[in-house]
Amino acid sequence: MTGPGAAPMRVGRAAIELPVDSLTQVELTWVEKRTEHWIRFGRELRDQILDRRRRILFFLPGSIFALVRWAANEHGTVLSRLDILRAVEPAAPCQTVPTVTPGADILLRVDGWPKVERMLQLIDAIEARGIDPIEVSPDHWRHVHNRMTVGETPRAYGPRQHRAFLLRREIGA
Repeated sequence: MTGPGAAPMRVGRAAIELPVDSLTQVELTWVEKRTEHWIRFGRELRDQILDRRRRILFFLPGSIFALVRWAANEHGTVLSRLDILRAVEPAAPCQTVPTVTPGADILLRVDGWPKVERMLQLIDAIEARGIDPIEVSPDHWRHVHNRMTVGETPRAYGPRQHRAFLLRREIGA
């Protein structure tokens, strides 16, 4: 399948065509100072530009990404939200998230600019330690979600914790 129905994925010199319905799609919108959706981190497989203000990103199942959504009207900010999501396999159970098709596994969700800003700082701190946020343990993102929900400070994610996660993932635990 080629064209808009398939997403080419490069593996070495060969290209594998993946049907779009096997990928998680995220529609991003950017209307300056009105509606701004962007990906803070994540590795998209493909993107499709719809027009000057909208595009769709496609993620492989299992991919982790952070979606930031912000909206305002003439009275000020009406929505500030950051979601850390894991793309799901086709037909797998998932939670619905606006602009994400078919949905995703929600690892973390924060609402309100102070919490979104704090999450952006936590992501920056992880990157400052030389760790790619898409490689962070999903359990850590859930921990951060739970701690922020109750107004507590989450534990830092460091190299030792990251190495333990990578080893656990390597053996399939």
